[in-house]
Amino acid sequence: MEIEEYSFVKIGAFIRKRRQQLKVTQKDLAMTSNTGLRFISDIEKGKPTCQIGKVLTILQTLGIKIELSVSDAK
Repeated sequence: MEIEEYSFVKIGAFIRKRRQQLKVTQKDLAMTSNTGLRFISDIEKGKPTCQIGKVLTILQTLGIKIELSVSDAK
């Protein structure tokens, strides 16, 4: 799975899909990543006000790797 262009909604959908692939509930992910159930729900809905530190923790918990690069567009 890859995301070419990033948006809160696309990242949330990516997280939800990976969580479901791993057969992990939102509640279990919240407990494992030391966040709240509402936070997991907000991320998966693409809420733009989610804290980046917590989002990174969720990604790491799910084994999702982030690669950053500079686009050719100016």
